[in-house]
Amino acid sequence: MASLQSHSLLSSSLRPSQLPLCRGKWRTGAALRLPLSSKSKPPSLPMLSHSNITMEGLARTEQTMKTNNLGHKEEQDSSSFVIPKLLAVAEAAADRAEMHAIIGEQRNNWNHLFLHSINSITLTAALMAGFSANAEDSLPLGLCSTVLFASAAGLMLLVNKIQPSQLAEEQRNAARLFKQLERSIRATSVGLGGGAAAEYDVEESMEMVLALQKAYPLPLLPGMLEKFPKSVEPTKWWPKLRQRRRKGAGRNGWSRQMEEEMRGVARVLKVKDEEQYVRLSKLVRDINKFLAFAGPMLAGLAAAGAAASSVGVGHGSLPAVVGGALAAVVNTMEHGGQVGMVFELFRNCAGFYRRLEEEIEFNLGEEEKMREQGEVFEVKMALQLGRSLSELRELASYASPASCEDEEINDFAGKLF
Repeated sequence: MASLQSHSLLSSSLRPSQLPLCRGKWRTGAALRLPLSSKSKPPSLPMLSHSNITMEGLARTEQTMKTNNLGHKEEQDSSSFVIPKLLAVAEAAADRAEMHAIIGEQRNNWNHLFLHSINSITLTAALMAGFSANAEDSLPLGLCSTVLFASAAGLMLLVNKIQPSQLAEEQRNAARLFKQLERSIRATSVGLGGGAAAEYDVEESMEMVLALQKAYPLPLLPGMLEKFPKSVEPTKWWPKLRQRRRKGAGRNGWSRQMEEEMRGVARVLKVKDEEQYVRLSKLVRDINKFLAFAGPMLAGLAAAGAAASSVGVGHGSLPAVVGGALAAVVNTMEHGGQVGMVFELFRNCAGFYRRLEEEIEFNLGEEEKMREQGEVFEVKMALQLGRSLSELRELASYASPASCEDEEINDFAGKLF
């Protein structure tokens, strides 16, 4: 009976409404109950020190997070437009290639039309000058031959100034390079270049388009390339090479032997291939300059002879006939032989070898992990030079000037042309 009373007393003293909560359960210990009194004060919260997080710090942190999120979102938005940008540049390159091909065909037609027209005019004037010598009234034929010779001389001056065959070669080469650039851009856009396309690929592609546009201008006036330059330099149609992000680590496919091989290739390109085509370009330029001066001069002398013959002065029609025939021969040699085209071809060949030389020197000057993959680069050089890999490696013996002088190098790096 005593135990039942004690149990009832304990149950009444420990009612759930008077027990504080702790982690979702009622505390059952009587010692844990907090005595309440009219004089007791509620516990006060500790004051936040200066080192604790303040409202200003929270606002600054929130602003920083917003800025970072915004920057990350902008970066994602920018990267999402890389492929459309590359495709836009590729479309522009394809359009330029078509434009240069059309204009190249037009200027090639110019060369044929001017060649045949000038020769026809010159030979017709020579025949009329010859007939005027035996005619009773030589004045009409003499005046006609004089006008035709003068017209032929003026047309020769114009055609020799613009060099249609050289213009056509410029446009053909520009069309080829723009097509090559378009294929390269499309390969980069689908990830065939060894990694995902990035913003610097777009910048590099646009620089290539602008460099080609500068090297091979479309309009005749103004902006036409100098046809008889005082200083002959290899054509440059590429922008300044700059560092690219490469995948891979370590030597990236490069070895000391490959570095020596590429140094030898670069030296042979500079000493033999590039120098040869620059020298040939200068020779063809001088020949073309002589022919461009001789043709109009002979046609002008023939016009003077025909005028003198028509009024009965001088040695008859002989100077006009001989001068006209020689003018036609010179014009045929210059424009029928397309001497201007040959000059531009040699200058482009020198530029082709200069570009390979710069690519090699640029890769050798970079850190190994930032270079183009070594084995791929070696195959690319071998194909562009028309050599097998074993033949390309033979040029490693020319890497050091101590091993042989420049005059002792007999091989040419390129075997294509």
